[in-house]
Amino acid sequence: MYNEGMNISKSEIAKETSLKPSRRSLPCLTQGYAYSKSLSQSTSLFQAAESESQAPTSMTSISPDKGEQVNAEEDKKDSVLKCSFADLSDFCLALGKDKDYLDESEHANYDRSRLIKDFVPKENSESRRRLPKNDMNYIASSGLLFKDGKKRIDYILVYRKSNIQYDKRNTFEKNLRAEGLMLEKEPAVANTDIMFIKIHIPWDTLCKYAERLNIRMPFRKKSYYTDPRSKSTGSVHNYFRRLKKWMSQNPMVLDKSAFPELEESDCYTGPFSRARIHHFIINNKDTFFSNATRSRIVYHMLQHTKYENGISKVGICKLINNGSYIAAFPPHEGAYKSSHPIKTHGPQNNRHLLYERWARWGMWYKHQPLDLIRLYFGEKIGLYFAWLGWYTGMLIPAALVGLCVFFYGIFTMNASQVSQEICKATEVFMCPLCDKNCSLQRLNDSCIYAKVTYLFDNGGTVFFAIFMAIWATVFLEFWKRRRSTLTYTWDLIEWEEEEETLRPQFEAKYYKMERVNPISGKPEPHQPSSDKVSRLLVSISGIFFMISLVITAVFAVVVYRLVVMEQFASFKWNFIKQHWQFATSAAAVCINFVIIMALNLAYEKIAYLLTNLEYPRTESEWENSFALKMFLFQFVNLNSSIFYIAFFLGRFVGHPGNYNKLFNRWRLEECHPSGCLIDLCLQMGVIMFLKQIWNNFMELGYPLIQNWWSRHKIKRGIQDASIPQWENDWNLQPMNIHGLMDEYLEMVLQFGFTTIFVAAFPLAPLLALLNNIIEIRLDAYKFVTQWRRPLPARATDIGIWYGILEGIGILAVITNAFVIAITSDYIPRFVYEYKYGPCARHFDYGENCLKGYVNNSLSFFDLSELGMGKSGYCRYRDYRSPPWSSRPYEFTLQYWHILAARLAFIIVFEHLVFGIKSFIAYLIPDVPKKLYDRIRREKYLVQEMMYEAELEHLQQQRRKSGHPVHHEWP
Repeated sequence: MYNEGMNISKSEIAKETSLKPSRRSLPCLTQGYAYSKSLSQSTSLFQAAESESQAPTSMTSISPDKGEQVNAEEDKKDSVLKCSFADLSDFCLALGKDKDYLDESEHANYDRSRLIKDFVPKENSESRRRLPKNDMNYIASSGLLFKDGKKRIDYILVYRKSNIQYDKRNTFEKNLRAEGLMLEKEPAVANTDIMFIKIHIPWDTLCKYAERLNIRMPFRKKSYYTDPRSKSTGSVHNYFRRLKKWMSQNPMVLDKSAFPELEESDCYTGPFSRARIHHFIINNKDTFFSNATRSRIVYHMLQHTKYENGISKVGICKLINNGSYIAAFPPHEGAYKSSHPIKTHGPQNNRHLLYERWARWGMWYKHQPLDLIRLYFGEKIGLYFAWLGWYTGMLIPAALVGLCVFFYGIFTMNASQVSQEICKATEVFMCPLCDKNCSLQRLNDSCIYAKVTYLFDNGGTVFFAIFMAIWATVFLEFWKRRRSTLTYTWDLIEWEEEEETLRPQFEAKYYKMERVNPISGKPEPHQPSSDKVSRLLVSISGIFFMISLVITAVFAVVVYRLVVMEQFASFKWNFIKQHWQFATSAAAVCINFVIIMALNLAYEKIAYLLTNLEYPRTESEWENSFALKMFLFQFVNLNSSIFYIAFFLGRFVGHPGNYNKLFNRWRLEECHPSGCLIDLCLQMGVIMFLKQIWNNFMELGYPLIQNWWSRHKIKRGIQDASIPQWENDWNLQPMNIHGLMDEYLEMVLQFGFTTIFVAAFPLAPLLALLNNIIEIRLDAYKFVTQWRRPLPARATDIGIWYGILEGIGILAVITNAFVIAITSDYIPRFVYEYKYGPCARHFDYGENCLKGYVNNSLSFFDLSELGMGKSGYCRYRDYRSPPWSSRPYEFTLQYWHILAARLAFIIVFEHLVFGIKSFIAYLIPDVPKKLYDRIRREKYLVQEMMYEAELEHLQQQRRKSGHPVHHEWP
């Protein structure tokens, strides 16, 4: 049937004597809408003598002919599902004339022959029982209506009565009423100085601005084309059917019956038009525009309404900045908790449903209801949680492989030749690691450290580093596919962000310099290029100054390590004295973490000042500039000490008898006899663990304490008073002033920890996975219960953060190559195994090729040269000639072989991994092929259905006017 419909031309369609709607032109009949069984009791689309607060019980189309009645025989004859349309071009304009929102449609008669007939959708009573209550009775009980109990509250403005900006507020509110909004004032219950302004947007104003903003609305049910050749793949379909059946029983999958069917989820959409309102399926005008859409339209009006004469005297944001208002926010849909169980009574509203099925800690193992998140909070926040969930899911294979590498080290630890030789070296004495209080140390005292180092530096290290580099590419490439699927599902394919308004600071600074905007064609303030470049240079200088401050802080920690290691070496506690190197590193890590968190507070203020100094033109430019600065500051702040330990610690110490000293006073710190990798692991583990705990406390604990204090003050100030919903929302914490910047920044920095030094710490993906499982529910709980409802903004991607993630992925390949080549002992072991070990000249199966490696990696030093009154030799980690050679303490040939191998490994590793990454990125298309074909087909079908609907509409007009029906396009 679909194939036949595809090949029918428009002339063939016109030849039909009685136009029957095709399957692709069926209206979008959602399961949540029940049609009336008796058509004789059906009325118009907007029922006569019904207030705006009541939902219609049937869907009809309005006929221009006021005298035509329904024929009973025609009702019996036409049992086919059929929906035709009439011209309603002036209908929306007529709706807003009555101030009390009474429909004027009662004065019109309708052609009921064009109603949808005898259609009763099949419903699952259990699933419908669980749907949120969107009826006006519940909205009234939640305190979300005006005092008349009819008009719903779409936005809230808050101001103080003591504020003197009365004239600006009065002008602004007068202009809002002139634009079509309805306002109602109500004082706060808990604070007499606070005044709330409730805003309602009527239906006619909704229609006007929905058309002006090109908001896409559903108008036809989607049809899916099936290729008949796919019947040959029946076994594949059976397999996927069984897989789908198993997935439905998967405990991680959400119970779909508990969630509402979204009207636009399975419908074609098009830009809303009042002239073509008959194309759109309006089951209920109260729910046709979602709460998020209503809030966006109201916010658009608030942003473009003047409060004083002048070009720049526009917008609620400027009024909040100058103190005229103190807050503006859309209200939550009600309480997030109910006294009745959700399983028996169903959710009270979408907020309650989100809390029970998403934000509760008991739902940590469940998938996220992304469609409902998007419906309630908007596409921008929905994309953040979609990205966070995708990132968390992709961490599962990375965590499993890292755990396997770690367990591989545990199971093969005792079989490691290097660890065995260190643990058995009872007669090998290491040279003192400090000048004053350190003594000779037996090599076997480092046995535990050698075994722990082997956990992170074993045969699986290189494989895991390559795997994580490829994993980062796969993660980003498949996220692009996931994003394209979401943008299609959420109808964002053809959405274009509207031209942003200028920032008030930009207008105030450059109001004297104007030029014509090439998009709007209107004059607007303009920043000269010379001024922009000079400010950008000052900002960049500030960035470099802050980075130098970070380096100074790291240098201070290094000096601290040099000073206290002598003190720990002579400590009274025997445990500290024996493990003074570990104590020095642990104390330095904790101090470094405190410095990091203190500098982060300063960085935010400085980044804020530098960004304002640049005077960005729009809010998105300001957010991108601020986000980039904050990322650079915090990335350098977090990773500078790690870079020092990975690439500089123990590299330039000299050798016994000729040590390099800082300021000719403090001897540079050496690595542990088992290597520097253990210090790097300790630094990464402690910082990552402590920072995650701190972030989680600041994200949830701080708002919880503030909200508790606000509720405590309210209970103390009033007694037995019912607080309305908008006042409860006012007492919640506002969303962060930077929006989702802090949320993305935290996860992007964690992504850097997970990938950049993963070769040294394979448990990083596991820690990130555990943190993100908590983070998702923590953020969900915060958005649903602790924050005011943010503006449901739209977006098609995650913005500047995707480019930052790609940059981290490139940096991760380079740093892991250097960690394996320089920090770990992989290359020295490799060179010894194939050049200097027992397998260098001949390979004997069963012989350990690393036998003698530890002795080969330690150089000799004559103790008599230290002047300590001791004779004999001590050993130290380096490749230098012994004291009895002709050129004592010079680098040996093996040192240069190892250096060349390290450089060669870095080059080969980087080119190999970058080649694999590029090849994988080439193989994975950004948009799935099936989705690409579906988008193209839907564009074709939408155009065809528009022609079909117009033809049907024109033919019916001809029949009613008595003109002959032409079987061709008029």
